Amino acid sequence: MHLAVVSIGNSKGIRIPKTILDKYQIGDVVDVEMRDDALVLRPIRKPRDGWEEAFQAMHQNGDDKLLIPDLFEDETWETW
Repeated sequence: MHLAVVSIGNSKGIRIPKTILDKYQIGDVVDVEMRDDALVLRPIRKPRDGWEEAFQAMHQNGDDKLLIPDLFEDETWETW
């Protein structure tokens, strides 16, 4: 894909099509990595972004059950 480099004040920039912005979930800020012969743009995501939706989906699928039985189920607190 070829994108035109356009003047923006004293700088230059590119316009990224909306379909690409949506596909890679690019918002207002990107991380730019400078390599030998390339610039790599990466979207910046907030920590735990999307966790709420993932937990809701897990609950709906029944995937939010304990994998290991409760460790204290057969213990009594009297031994403490």
